Parts: sequence; C-alpha cells; structure tokens
Amino acid sequence: MISFNDLGLIAPILDALQDEGYAHPTPIQEASIPILLTSKDLIGCAQTGTGKTAAFAIPILQLLTRFQTKGQTGRDIKCLILSPTRELAIQIGESFSAYGKNLRLRHTVIFGGVSQHAQVQALQRGVDILVATPGRLLDLIAQRIVHLSQIQIFVLDEADRMLDMGFINDVKKVITRLPEQRQTLLFSATMPMEIQSLANTILQQPEKVEVTPVSSTADTIEQCIYFVEKPNKKALLHHVLKNPEIKNALIFTRTKHGADKVVKDLNKAGITAEAIHGNKSQNARQRALNNFKDGTIRTLVATDIAARGIDIDELSHVINFELPNIPESYVHRIGRTGRAGMDGKAIAFCDQEELPYLKDIQKLIGKQIPEGTDNPYPMDRTQSIAHTHQPQQKGGSRNNGRKNKNFNRKF
Repeated sequence: MISFNDLGLIAPILDALQDEGYAHPTPIQEASIPILLTSKDLIGCAQTGTGKTAAFAIPILQLLTRFQTKGQTGRDIKCLILSPTRELAIQIGESFSAYGKNLRLRHTVIFGGVSQHAQVQALQRGVDILVATPGRLLDLIAQRIVHLSQIQIFVLDEADRMLDMGFINDVKKVITRLPEQRQTLLFSATMPMEIQSLANTILQQPEKVEVTPVSSTADTIEQCIYFVEKPNKKALLHHVLKNPEIKNALIFTRTKHGADKVVKDLNKAGITAEAIHGNKSQNARQRALNNFKDGTIRTLVATDIAARGIDIDELSHVINFELPNIPESYVHRIGRTGRAGMDGKAIAFCDQEELPYLKDIQKLIGKQIPEGTDNPYPMDRTQSIAHTHQPQQKGGSRNNGRKNKNFNRKF
C-alpha cells in the first residue's frame, strides 16, 4: 500500500500529516497529488468524504513553498479556493492550518453572514492562500480590499453545489478577475452539463481523476430504511436514538422549520440537540457544530446546507428524518459518515409521500436500501401500495398481497 512518503512530499508536510495520524492517501489523494505537483490543471470527480480537501491542499502548500524558495515572496494572494458554503470554507481553512503548520505560509477564510472587520484585518496583514465564498469575495473585490491579479492557483471546490445554490454566475464573475496564466483545479461530486461546459472554458488540457462512480455511496456506509407513517416519525426517532451504538447522530430535515421542530422535540425528550441551518447566525451555527464535535450534544439537526463540508471525526450515524427530494442530496448527506475508510451507518425514514423520493434515490445509487427490522411503527403498506400503483385488475386482492410481499424490492 502506498504511503504519503511515496508521493514526493517535503518533510514539513509529512511531519504535519503524521501528527494528524495520516499514513496512507485515499484514492483521490493518491491520484491527484502527483499530478498537481507538476502544476497541471485537474478535474477531480469524487463523492463526498473521499478526502478531496487534502488532495488539493497538500500539493498547494508544497507548490507555494517552492515559489517561496524561488524568491517569489510578498503577501499578494497566490492561491484562491472558492467554496459554496461557509461551513465548507471553514473546514478547508482548518485543513490548511493542519497540513501547513510547519510552513511559512499564511491563509485566511472569508464568508458572509458576519462582520467583515476581522476578515479585512487578516487580508491587510497579507495572506498567501484565500478561502472564500463567492458573495463575500465579490463584495471585498468591489471595495478594492481583495485583488486577484497575482493568483497562481485557483480551486473551484464542490462545483456542482455552486450550481445547485445559484452561485454559478458569481463564480464566472470571479473567474474574469483571475490571470489567464494560472493552474486551475475543479472538484465536483457530479458533472452536470453546465459544470462540464464551465470546465472546458477555464481549464487548459486538464488531467481528470475519477475515483468512484458519480453519485454512488461509499461501501463503508451501512444503509437501512424504515417505512413509517409521517405522524410517527418523532416516536420512531426517539426509539432509534435509544440504541447505545449511536454515539452521535447527524439528523437531516428538508426545511429549516422542520429542523427546529425536531430539535425542540428531542430536547423535550431529554436528548441533547441543536440545529444548524441558513436562518441561524454564523456564530450560532459554528457554536452548534463545535458542541457536536466535542460531544457536548449528541445530535445535530441540519438542512442540506450542512450536507457538504462538515467533517466530523468518527461520526457514527446519519439519520434522514426526511428524505431529500433531490436524490444527489442523499449521497451527500450520508457521506458525512463512513469517511476516510471508517465504518458508518445511515438510517432513513420514509413516509408515504416520500416513496417517489426513495425510488429516485435507489435508481441513482444503483442499489436497493435494505429495510430495518426493528421498527415499532411500521407503515400501513396496503394503503401505500394502493396510493403508489394502479391496480392491474378490479378486485385483485391476490395481486395486492403479492405486491405487499415484494414492497421493498419495488422501492
């Protein structure tokens, strides 16, 4: 098995990786790092949780250190990483802190939703690496606080998420500010047509690394589905969380209001929980995330804004309290567990109205999700089947019984 020592990395980075407990690169890291160290453009297509951040952060740190040794000093921004969400931007910044702690490189993270004062002060002190969300970056460019004329490396991370969140035009505005001569990296879990078209215009003869099938789920994640009537979901959640194997659980809802309702119900039941979603202030979101990471709370309830970019060590379970109506979101949600080769479990609740969502999810991932056996609140399957399928013939009770028996195979 290949180790980080085999990738031609410098000693300060290898020492930092050792301190982090990293011995062997993940497939995306093993494939990407040697390419990026040659300053080539790259398209990286890999599912969430495969180590994409380290795949670009490690070689960037080495390349910028190489520039320093060639006398390219000064504190102009030399590398820009564009991220779709504040949470992911913060995680990327933490990665640069960890891997680059033995190097003489500065980085900072900028994002909206908070005062720009501290971010501006950090920029004025000078940084080599800037991690940014599109909106705040464009604001600071307009104020002439950020200048991108010296960028040598540009990373567009979670490009498909940028598209989903409506940021693609902002991304294009940022790109017009970049020097034409640069190294460009594009990472994405999926490659919709618009992202592929963008890649064709901003990359020069890129190498492509694709380590897993698009929108597949990691083999390290054990999945199961519980069919339950909608009014019984809360009771089922309480029942599931009684399992002592669930050390911590990231719970997903479709809406902000739904997340707050689940938190209120869990706290009422004596289960420590907080919510993280777009209506929360940045400080509140970061506090909730930190409380979850350090074990102060056992459950964190989130909307899809947290489906990417949250890296929690040893997250044992992801629970889909509500199935997403976009099947790719299911992959991103459950990718919060089973990371870096560790085992994880993903539990999903499915009520009658969500059966079409489940069908789309299983079609996307190419597998049937097995049904959980310990469910004290099972769905009335006869009504579900009648609601979802047209009967083949009137009075076909025998057929209905057959469909009931094969319910999980159909969905």
